[in-house]
Amino acid sequence: MAAVQHAFGLAMAIVLYLLLLRRGAPRWAAALAAAPVLLDAYQVQLEQMIMPDVLFEAMITAGLAVLLWRPAFQVAGRPWPVAAGALVLGAAVTVREIGVVLIGPVVIFAALTVAGRPGWRRRTGRAALAAGCFALPVLGYLTGTMLVTGHFGMAGNGPSPQYGRAAAAADCATLRVPTAQRPLCPSPAQTRAVGGIDGLLHSPRSPGHTVPVPPGLRRDEFLDRFALAVITQQPLRVAGSAARDAVRLFALTRDPDPLLTPIARWQFQDSYPAYPRRYTIAVLTRLADQHGSGGGLAAVQPFASILRAYQLGGGYTPGPAYAAFLALGLLGALARRGGRRAACLLVTLSAVALLAGSDAFEFSWRYQLPAVVLLPLAGMLGVTALVRGRQSRYAVPSGRSGSR
Repeated sequence: MAAVQHAFGLAMAIVLYLLLLRRGAPRWAAALAAAPVLLDAYQVQLEQMIMPDVLFEAMITAGLAVLLWRPAFQVAGRPWPVAAGALVLGAAVTVREIGVVLIGPVVIFAALTVAGRPGWRRRTGRAALAAGCFALPVLGYLTGTMLVTGHFGMAGNGPSPQYGRAAAAADCATLRVPTAQRPLCPSPAQTRAVGGIDGLLHSPRSPGHTVPVPPGLRRDEFLDRFALAVITQQPLRVAGSAARDAVRLFALTRDPDPLLTPIARWQFQDSYPAYPRRYTIAVLTRLADQHGSGGGLAAVQPFASILRAYQLGGGYTPGPAYAAFLALGLLGALARRGGRRAACLLVTLSAVALLAGSDAFEFSWRYQLPAVVLLPLAGMLGVTALVRGRQSRYAVPSGRSGSR
């Protein structure tokens, strides 16, 4: 599994490099955009884990490559690149549910890339095509889930994922909720004690797990009602809490924080972590025994220690670089060249929607890793739009001399 995911990482870097060359980027810009996928230690560490994130990143990269591979005028004249790209990005939602936020950037891109002088009907039709193709794999997945489990929905990650953010941000003194819901509002000391939002969602000591549920309600409904009350009564506190977490991506260093999901989860270890027996997975232990590990899993030395030292010593994409990539992507989206502007807008909006959508629920360095793919691509597309646009502006028209 790890070998397959490392292959995905290599494939993403190659696709990013070739895509930028196709879009007219200088070779140095294409190499710079591909470097984080290859060299970021947090990306490499995630490729070692049995989790859906690397496949999710690969599907996003594939979908964007399909949308952007051809020049804008060719995409405008043919509907199939928009349909195929939207279909791939929609399929990514079945891997990680947060991918649903990508429908917005895809629909906007489809509406902008229409041939000739389109009216609102043609733009609406192109946007509807993109939305329909995006929704198709999602509806197929939901229908299959309904047939197998009787539940029309995605796989859940525990009850009410919005409870953690709402509870951590709430001002309990001014919040108006029914008496039964009031114990769901933790004090700052309680929030720290359980480990922030992640603890509020998953710790057995969290009020979300210990407060009794009134008769006639499921726990997820009970928590949803509390979260909705916080969001509607104190929207600025909730938005401010998410924004404070969102800007952590742009910090120079990655330091542990007791109120965040432990960053150590996404770092290489020089010994195999041991947990209390109630947290172990017996199946994995039996598999390890069957394959001759001597009854225990172990870190492979010296590679584990080398990778850990590299990661903790700064072997990751620095936050200011992410900020620069984002700024360049935004500038490129405002450039005069229409085709390159649409490409910058698609990738930059995709990055913002995906990262901000994750931060709205919970900040985790794991959920920030799509930035490794999207923000460098957005930044280098922005550089290309700005450089090529400037060159076009000062180009000498055909048939004219460049000197008097």
